[in-house]
Amino acid sequence: MDFDTQLIFLFSALGAINGLFLSAYFAFFTKRNNKSNYFLAALLFVLSIRIIKSVFFYFNPHLSEIFIQIGISACALIGPFLYLYTKSLMAENKGLRWLLHILPISLIVCVLGITYPYLSYHILWSKFIIPVIHLVWLLYIILAGIQLKIVFKNFFSKDSTLKDIEVWMLSIYLGIAVIWLGYTVGSYTSYIVGMLSFLFVFYLVILFWILKRKRKNLFFEENIKYADKKIDFEEAKSIAIDLFIVMQEKRIFENPNLKLADVSKELNIQPHNLSQYLNDNLGKSFPMFVNKYRIENLQKLR
Repeated sequence: MDFDTQLIFLFSALGAINGLFLSAYFAFFTKRNNKSNYFLAALLFVLSIRIIKSVFFYFNPHLSEIFIQIGISACALIGPFLYLYTKSLMAENKGLRWLLHILPISLIVCVLGITYPYLSYHILWSKFIIPVIHLVWLLYIILAGIQLKIVFKNFFSKDSTLKDIEVWMLSIYLGIAVIWLGYTVGSYTSYIVGMLSFLFVFYLVILFWILKRKRKNLFFEENIKYADKKIDFEEAKSIAIDLFIVMQEKRIFENPNLKLADVSKELNIQPHNLSQYLNDNLGKSFPMFVNKYRIENLQKLR
């Protein structure tokens, strides 16, 4: 084993260990045991299982076929848990509906594994089952991206700053997407993907501790709960009237340190409701909205 392959093997192994560490933390040691933490723990766990399979297979090519099958099967749940995690942060996740995304896939994978074990059906797994697993993974990446559309909008906006939780969510989403791409374009036993997995998980560890030290009520008890909730006409009309009053009559925009929370307090609504109104109904970020009033005021003074 030359130095380069030893380095890739080491990175892959560290990625698996880091993933299991974070998975255990979110499952058992966070202050608030909510669904989002459990979904994140499950996501990191199945990702780590996939990396572990690659690491052990690389170390021992004669590894039992059942371990190879388990590692490949874990990929089928990476996408669903990514979607469930983003949905739990962005919108209400009521009851046990999340099981609809997990139980059918788990059952199908188990039935296929028992009926057509990898040991006896290598070609079937390589030509059909694995591509289907990757397709399911991709579909859930797309669904998760739809859940994060507001976050992506803020990311590409020049007038808005991403919150810590949004940075965290984008890091997880893009990391999983890159790993999917690595597994899809390369062989399913590719150890370059192991390195990608390590870098992704290692980056999450660093980001985790940076955000943790800020002591901002992480991880992540404060969810974003507005993506799936549309503001109805009457509520939007009420917000528009009240917002006009505080901006035009109270001239709150003259405060140079004005924040979204300040305006929402004046309107007696939640900040995320005001943010959603500005984004969905007016198509503007908060800084863009306030700057519009400031620019108009300067023009009147000339």
